Amino acid sequence: MRNRLILLGALALAVPAGAQDKPAGRMTVIDGESVRRDEPPPHGNIGMSTAYRYSDAVPGRAMEFRKRVLHVGAAIGAHKLAHDEVYYVLSGEGDAFSGDRIEPVKAGQAIYFFAGETMGIKQKGAKPLALIISYPLATRAKN
Repeated sequence: MRNRLILLGALALAVPAGAQDKPAGRMTVIDGESVRRDEPPPHGNIGMSTAYRYSDAVPGRAMEFRKRVLHVGAAIGAHKLAHDEVYYVLSGEGDAFSGDRIEPVKAGQAIYFFAGETMGIKQKGAKPLALIISYPLATRAKN
């Protein structure tokens, strides 16, 4: 019995204080090639794009996180937002619009679009326009 108590005491000292109460870390790691697909861009099917639907593979997610590469001449057509959205330009150039406002955008810039606005973005120039797009879901995904 004494040996068991000594062993239990040694084990208690080996585990950092509070560690036994911590839940395991939750995360999902997604490889871009596993979620890559060529498809027309949303909201009008204007041209062609390559979509990386990273968050689609995350069970119980509360937001969307995607990469979309608009091929030359492609655009995400005008659509009214039910939530705020952020677009980050990885490479290329384009024109972002919200309402009647149009702004040129390029690599290293972020565009914050507000709920209730009608917005879209169009690729410009000789190189594809690569974007990261993120926005909240109205309710947590069930998958």
